[in-house]
Amino acid sequence: MGKTLKRSAAFTALARALAAGARGGPSLGTRLAALPRMVRATTKGEYDGGLRLALMTAATAYIVSPIDLLPEIPLAIFGLADDAVMITWLAGSVLAETDRFLEWEARRSSVIPGGLVP
Repeated sequence: MGKTLKRSAAFTALARALAAGARGGPSLGTRLAALPRMVRATTKGEYDGGLRLALMTAATAYIVSPIDLLPEIPLAIFGLADDAVMITWLAGSVLAETDRFLEWEARRSSVIPGGLVP
């Protein structure tokens, strides 16, 4: 049940992100341009997206890897279905995480650095 819930959350995020982009939210270009900044902020420890980035990297490696859980040749359509599900999950995750990162970036830019004066 847990895996199904996570998968449906990724699909929901994909649908929401695509709809938001069409209705005036961040464009796909803006989201893709945010990826390098998100990786940089995560590696510096400023942004908390480490686990999500690791999962997205693993999904990308699975998609481009010639080794599959369900190979295409003997299993035909089932072999392609696992890749399609992984691509859909990855797209939804990237869109949801870049949306979250862009919100974090906007909040961060509105905070004035410094401390409280007693």
